Amino acid sequence: MSRRKLRKDNEDHDPMSMVSNLFDVAMVFAVALMVALVSRFNMTEIFSKENYTIVKNPGKENMEIITKEGEKITKYTTSSEEQATGSKGKRVGIAYELENGEIIYVPE
Repeated sequence: MSRRKLRKDNEDHDPMSMVSNLFDVAMVFAVALMVALVSRFNMTEIFSKENYTIVKNPGKENMEIITKEGEKITKYTTSSEEQATGSKGKRVGIAYELENGEIIYVPE
């Protein structure tokens, strides 16, 4: 009877037994946070195999264009390109996409 009590007492007083549980909880929390962020910002197309283009802040000075072609993702910012070439661009028109997928360009 005393051997059973002794063995049971050693298991209850192990201070390292909680470390593995904390690691599991942290991993579940990290995965849940990543899924929540991806769904909140509607960025699910990043994980698809289709090619896409995202325009952030259209028409403003801090506009960014993000394109995905196959496995390659490129990010274009107007400020970095202007500093590299020394030239600036200007707005020359507006493009509209119709419901049937046709794109119409209207020069200014």
